[in-house]
Amino acid sequence: MKPVIIYSLFLTFFSSVAVFVAGAGSKLWEVPTASFTSSSNLSESLQWAPHCQYRHLQDRVRITADIPPRLDGTWVSTRCEVRPGPEFLTRSYTFHPSRHFQALQHYYTDSSCEDPAYTLMIRGKLRLRQASWITRGGTEAEHHLSKVGIMVHSLVAKQRLASRLPPTCVGLTLGRVAPGKLYELYNTRAGRGCLAALGFSMMEMGLVRVETQHHNNGGKIQELFLGDINTDWTQRTQYRPTGYQQPLQNAMHHIHPCPVCALVYRSSEQRPPVLPRSSAAPLSLAGRWVSQHCETRPTVLFLTRDFTFDPDQHAWEGIYRHYSDPACSQPTFTLRASGHYAQGNPSTKVSGATEFVFKVTQVRVTAVEEPTAKLLNGTRPGKCGRAGGWKVGVEQDLTPTDGCTVLGIKLPHKEYELFKTELDHKKRLLLFIGERPTDGSSPDRPQRRPTSFQAPMVLCGFQPEDRAPSKGKVGNH
Repeated sequence: MKPVIIYSLFLTFFSSVAVFVAGAGSKLWEVPTASFTSSSNLSESLQWAPHCQYRHLQDRVRITADIPPRLDGTWVSTRCEVRPGPEFLTRSYTFHPSRHFQALQHYYTDSSCEDPAYTLMIRGKLRLRQASWITRGGTEAEHHLSKVGIMVHSLVAKQRLASRLPPTCVGLTLGRVAPGKLYELYNTRAGRGCLAALGFSMMEMGLVRVETQHHNNGGKIQELFLGDINTDWTQRTQYRPTGYQQPLQNAMHHIHPCPVCALVYRSSEQRPPVLPRSSAAPLSLAGRWVSQHCETRPTVLFLTRDFTFDPDQHAWEGIYRHYSDPACSQPTFTLRASGHYAQGNPSTKVSGATEFVFKVTQVRVTAVEEPTAKLLNGTRPGKCGRAGGWKVGVEQDLTPTDGCTVLGIKLPHKEYELFKTELDHKKRLLLFIGERPTDGSSPDRPQRRPTSFQAPMVLCGFQPEDRAPSKGKVGNH
């Protein structure tokens, strides 16, 4: 088995273990065989124990996911979203029983989504196909676009677009584009070049998952997970996703209060939402931070993260608990990494974010299931811990062998990172860590530093109240 690419500091496990388990015939990795037309309700209550004072949301609610998912309705962003590039946007997607959809993507010049640049209005059809062959718990889909229009919101935004869009897009010249007027960029006959020049793609609709959180008071919250966006700009228009973006929330079943949800829900191409400035949060990593829910990464990776930072010693430790299912209920292995870090300058690309350099000096791995232990025991002596010494539940230090070739771990290892902290509307402190390269490589050079973020982690010690489900459309609040 070939070694995979270097294990990325804040990434996860690699497909080598997934391939091995599949070859062993584990039912966890077989392609789902249930009829796609059946409305099977997959109960997925998360069972991992809380590892600090913060209690995970999943400890208080039951989470289910239907295959195929039910998409009817409007789904909206809950915060200003940051995509690789960077790009800053909010989204409002409406799906109809006829399988037609209308999507609004509002783009901004700033990372707080306070200064609208332009809005794309997208129309098309979505056809759900079958349970994903790659990402367990997801549904594969195919989309067909019928129209894409653009509305520019300022002369400054028009000038910036002039450097990206060919002047002949759909027979229009940028000189005729006026703020507040909708222009058609694409229809079924022409305009693909215009979309390509923008780096626009709706390939995110190739992977769909809907989760429903059932609260004890009878209310519920629904989240729509669409496919991840490739971190390589040149690959994004052709990339078939295997992970997810940050979820959109159902306008009828959402966290309440959600000020951003209401603004995005009431928006239109003429009136893009202008988000309120998020509460200032000085960057301080001190303490322990944990995932808020089960996280998914490209190439069949499910995990939770648990980080501790000691600013006085410039030291850090990260615990990555990996699972074979999207509920994070079936553990496979745990990785414990540690080292030192140095804080750099404020980011010039993402306002409010700060550059860091992290060094990994030690990695310890615990196999939680027999197939993983068997894989590691099959490595050559001196290449991955103590040869033949891997046992379920017993931690091994990879430092003496400078990492583990079969896992793609190389020690010591340096990475260039991007961090950001902010307070949410409940005054909880959140930590955003740079998104990992889609191809599994490492940001081991300054020019490979992330420009977007993973799901935010929450600081332990905070005792947030239960997130209350809404009782109606966000537009009513």
